[in-house]
Amino acid sequence: MVTLKDIARLSNVSTATVSRIINNDPTLSVTEETRSRVISIVNELDYKPLRKKSSKLVKQADEFHIGLIMLNDENIDPYFYSIRNGIENSCQQYGLTIVSTMMVGKNNISSESLNGLDGLIVIGDIEIDDLRKIYNKNNNIVAVDYLPLDTNVDVVISDFEGATNQVMEFLFSRGHTDIVYLGGKGNVYELVETKIRKKEDIRKITFEKNMKEKNLYNPTKVLEGDWGTTSGYNLTKQLIESQLLGSAIVVGSDPMAIGVLRALHEADIAVPDSVSVFSFDDIEAAAFMNPPLSSVRVQGDEMGKTAVKLLFDRIKGREIPLKVILPAQLIYRDSVGECIK
Repeated sequence: MVTLKDIARLSNVSTATVSRIINNDPTLSVTEETRSRVISIVNELDYKPLRKKSSKLVKQADEFHIGLIMLNDENIDPYFYSIRNGIENSCQQYGLTIVSTMMVGKNNISSESLNGLDGLIVIGDIEIDDLRKIYNKNNNIVAVDYLPLDTNVDVVISDFEGATNQVMEFLFSRGHTDIVYLGGKGNVYELVETKIRKKEDIRKITFEKNMKEKNLYNPTKVLEGDWGTTSGYNLTKQLIESQLLGSAIVVGSDPMAIGVLRALHEADIAVPDSVSVFSFDDIEAAAFMNPPLSSVRVQGDEMGKTAVKLLFDRIKGREIPLKVILPAQLIYRDSVGECIK
């Protein structure tokens, strides 16, 4: 029987790339030459994707077919790209093959599209209990970057609460008391009725808790938009125009922080002399911004690898759900200084 591994070897690409080409993954970026080569070999070998007719797992099989469901566009947010990269780099080690990649809002996620899959890795704020109404074959589901209400699935998250506490302690130690928070709105996406349920982001909750404990909390200095660069830029402009800037800004993501730094530069507000900025993600570009951005390094690649290991263990029979919280690391650069106000 021809497998994805056979096609990958002959095409000189990864099994994940073969799977994404076969499934017309809209997020995949490869040359037309590579795409044509893979399709040619698929046709030449008459490859037929394996679809199990029974939900019962065949334990003797040397390959399990899994699905990847994503909420966020990795082409926009490098954080999610790193998670996916970790997943794809680990699958072959455990005999897992991604045969279906779906993105909420771009693909029709239905019982038919999930039929025959041995397990799912779900990245982002997607309601797992809702997903079960579509994928009800087994408990082989791993939620990444989201802590669902459903307690019978494996979870991989970063310690955003602990990292935010450390960021606040660091800013307080530098004399900052007038601190602003900029982040994205928290939404959980339900698949069956295509609804959005609001949720509070843990970074925002932890920021507010720290400020309230010191009697420094000001609700007008907590702003939310989306997680992108334009939102960071517009929210910072709003702060400047409203004279609510403060001495430091905690930003929920590095893409937002890029917009923050741009808006401050346009307004001739020096960083960190006038305003300090501390962000989250520590994407590659953070070290090359002007000034280099202090950021919380989130281990996206390790999150992906851990998700694969958890899913493999589930497929092989583990019944007890596990929650893995990976530590985050504060990376101190030139965007944070002493408060001089």
